[in-house]
Amino acid sequence: MNYNLAKDVIQLLERFDSENNNSQYTPDIEGFKNWIHHQQSKKPAPKNIIWEGKEKGRSPESVISTLLVHMSRYAKTYSKSALAGSDFSTQEEFIYLINLRAFGEMTKTELIKKNIQDKPVGILIINRLIKNGWVKQTDSKKDKRTKVISITEKGIDALEKQMDNIRMATRIVCGNLTEDEKYDLIELLSKLDHFHNPIFGRNIDSLKLLETVFEENFSNNN
Repeated sequence: MNYNLAKDVIQLLERFDSENNNSQYTPDIEGFKNWIHHQQSKKPAPKNIIWEGKEKGRSPESVISTLLVHMSRYAKTYSKSALAGSDFSTQEEFIYLINLRAFGEMTKTELIKKNIQDKPVGILIINRLIKNGWVKQTDSKKDKRTKVISITEKGIDALEKQMDNIRMATRIVCGNLTEDEKYDLIELLSKLDHFHNPIFGRNIDSLKLLETVFEENFSNNN
């Protein structure tokens, strides 16, 4: 038996387990293989990237936050155009239906959390969907005390009428990225999503949110 090789594999597994604390990769052999592949394909970070305000001390974190906000606004503009002239009032209505069609029936709370929205706003969206006949509310088969939301045939028809425009919008949002760049971006955004989603689900009071998250995740970095 090659003990040196076994030792190297064990060390790799330990590193995989340590770096995968946000569950970006599945905790099995396939996840381990994907992690190794990504480690091998990573390129050294370029040192000569220039951004506005860098010479005055603007941090990369500031740039990333700003660019994410910009991308959100660009995407919303294209989605608004894709839904123009339709029966949809907002982009959120469409996204709620997409999730119901993709993942099946769920409670109101589950649907709202999946769309990363506050409950009062989410309830208003769901009520509009019910009023339009695009979703229906029924008793859960698992627990009769719980109501679940599911998409109707009318809702599916409403989606299908706009899908070509939506596909066009999502293609435009990806702009001039290459296929490899798209996969790299998916990996990075997924890593951020896995970090932020559990925090969002805790519903931490706004007055304590920044301090709580910073203390839990970044206080040891200073």
